[in-house]
Amino acid sequence: MWGKIRTIYLSLMLLFTLPAHAQTWSEITENAQGQVVDFYLPAGSSDAINYLKWSASILHTRYQIVLRIHPVHDFNAVIQDLSAPLKTKADVLWLSGASFAHLRNNAMLYGPFVEQLPNWSYVDQSLPIEQDAALTTLGLEAPWGMGQLAYIYDSKRLYNPPQNYHELLSYARAFPGRIAYPSPKQFLGTQFLQALLIELTNNNPALQQPVNDADFAALTAPLWRYLDDLHPYLWRQGKVFPTSAAAMMKMLAQNKIDLIPTFNTNMLYDAQSKGHLPLSTKVYSMDRGALTVIHYLAIPSAAQAKEGALVTINFLLSPEAQSRKGMISVWGDLSILRSESLTGAVKHVSTYYPITAPDPSWAKALNEAWIKRYIPK
Repeated sequence: MWGKIRTIYLSLMLLFTLPAHAQTWSEITENAQGQVVDFYLPAGSSDAINYLKWSASILHTRYQIVLRIHPVHDFNAVIQDLSAPLKTKADVLWLSGASFAHLRNNAMLYGPFVEQLPNWSYVDQSLPIEQDAALTTLGLEAPWGMGQLAYIYDSKRLYNPPQNYHELLSYARAFPGRIAYPSPKQFLGTQFLQALLIELTNNNPALQQPVNDADFAALTAPLWRYLDDLHPYLWRQGKVFPTSAAAMMKMLAQNKIDLIPTFNTNMLYDAQSKGHLPLSTKVYSMDRGALTVIHYLAIPSAAQAKEGALVTINFLLSPEAQSRKGMISVWGDLSILRSESLTGAVKHVSTYYPITAPDPSWAKALNEAWIKRYIPK
């Protein structure tokens, strides 16, 4: 009953975020001219920032839009400030996960707007783009890029890589010390644990609910049994875990291990182009698919340059912009467009059948339980 009431409430709130009359795309483009668009994103990715600087030059030339880029170290503070008038002026936000959940649940996003965008027609609708943080997006954010959990191996050393996590355990037993996975204290390790839990529970629907609403002990019991079996056969007997994707790549290059996870298949091609990995290395996903996390662009309901924000997001979804974003020399972020609309090498980058990630609350709970179980005090 409460869920139905909440849905009705959100639907009514959305009506107040829409313009009094629907504008045509020509009117939106015309009204966007001369607007200043403030784009907020988490700091830390110089590639993303440089890419946005290129985008800003195009937007200024074609649409007379001034795109101001704001990388911030405390992105949560920006999200919280949006509810306080006169604190943060934001027109476009780079979102995913809990940030979207907070803004959506408090009716602080403009829209729905995605189907207004001319370039929406290029988006790959087979991707899990209608959910973020286990919540329906309601057209309130546009997918911008994604990560997928895949595996890299050297085909000259490993002829038949494991096709699922049961085969991975069998391989580790047959070849002790040749498998490793990253510590869940960092992002890639968290994704590995979640993908493993999804397979071992046959993607139990409870994983899409907040962890507090599920029987955590019962649902995760197969995961801990699996890891207890796996750890004695890992690199260094599972007493030490690699701390980064870069460290694991170096281990693969030095023939210390046979398989490494990645959340971006472009990581392989970048490493090959720089001579860090041989051309015999390949990338693949487990046979059920790849854990997929989409990242999005959204417009706050209090945005002052809504037309400029719409034109900006539409450009960032264009085949031109997505093809450039996917170049390893630029950013290497995986595209959310259908491959036939892309150009250049990006058109041929491997992507896999997507598996939706669990509710965000599972990541923290799994990490805490893993640390308590496997890291001695």
